Amino acid sequence: MERVFQLAAERPVVMFSKSSCCMCHTIKTLFSDFGANTTVYELDEISGGREIEQALARHVGAGSDFPVVFIGGKLVGGANEIMTLHLNGSLSAMLKRAGALWL
Repeated sequence: MERVFQLAAERPVVMFSKSSCCMCHTIKTLFSDFGANTTVYELDEISGGREIEQALARHVGAGSDFPVVFIGGKLVGGANEIMTLHLNGSLSAMLKRAGALWL
């Protein structure tokens, strides 16, 4: 999990994803529509992705779904949490505070 937190701390928004995951695509699109500077790690395409996936499952909870999103180095959660933040209007402010948005 140390590597996960290190990667999450390097950029304003870090998303651990799987290339075939439809909810991952939805959240990537949402961040893109915001103009957010998002770093995406496709765990099924990178070296060590399986180990990161296992670490996330242990930390977040076994059977947890993807994506797993960190904003400002802090674990926010998955698609449900991101969509809740978006719908209640707090996602934009969170992205600004993290430095992921220029405006």
